Amino acid sequence: MAGLKQIKSKIRSVGKTGKVTKAMEAVSAVKMRKGQQMAITARPYALAALHILRRTSTSSDVARHPLLRTREKVRRLAVLLITSDKGLAGALNSAVLKAVREELGRLHLPKDHVDFYCIGRKGKDHFEKRGHEVIAYHENASDSAVLSDVRPVTDALAVRFEKGEYDRCLIGYQSFVSTFEQRPTVRTLLPISVKELEVVVSGILPSRGKFADVRKVSEPSILYTLEPDPEQVLRELLPDLLNIQIYHSLLESKASEHSARMVAMKSASDKARDLGKELTLDFNKARQAAITREVSEIIGGIEAMQNSH
Repeated sequence: MAGLKQIKSKIRSVGKTGKVTKAMEAVSAVKMRKGQQMAITARPYALAALHILRRTSTSSDVARHPLLRTREKVRRLAVLLITSDKGLAGALNSAVLKAVREELGRLHLPKDHVDFYCIGRKGKDHFEKRGHEVIAYHENASDSAVLSDVRPVTDALAVRFEKGEYDRCLIGYQSFVSTFEQRPTVRTLLPISVKELEVVVSGILPSRGKFADVRKVSEPSILYTLEPDPEQVLRELLPDLLNIQIYHSLLESKASEHSARMVAMKSASDKARDLGKELTLDFNKARQAAITREVSEIIGGIEAMQNSH
């Protein structure tokens, strides 16, 4: 009977675990949809700013701006790494960490020539343990991020890039493709590239459905007369575009996190259900065996009493 009690206890434990994972699956699904909606809501502003940059891309003032200037040789590098603060999301964080490590391997830079700016504890802990310097760290616990939340990181990177302290700035994050697919992505943040911005702005939106019509971002470059002057317009516009790129990457990472956690919790719920069925079957077999044994003992006792007479 001790075996029956143990099996029954396991069945109750698995059942409670299944309820928890089912609840977490539902919560992650809601948060994932909210993250997508936030990206879609913020996109018109990003799209308008991108159109302005594209239309002015033929101007010599654009090419001379420090945030768009390409350096031939990369001697110092900054990496903005976006990961989650929490686990239970499958290979979400490990995949983007691997992609960043591979990119660093291609650049062949010593550790003291690479600075990390981390949004999320997983990335910070990972590279600190490997001897890299984390210049700045911000939690990634909130599900309601706004543009101003990433502004300190944007300003820090822009100022140091303009001063020539960094020759290139990269960003690593999980790009949201679909509910069941997230793609680890490493892009160039600085120098600013119109092509990279187009990819980011288009990134999280569905290819079909009510938001599909806003995916078209290509327009011919047109030379405009800028007021009050090109320098002033670019000085205001480019940091905002950089901020938007980081913000959208954060939103994609958040949507990817909740999606990966939803899938992981669904898998855990399914396994808990299957294990519960197996344990119930084992319990029924053990109980049937116990009943059969007791019946056999009773019959054997009756036969022994009859033979004694």
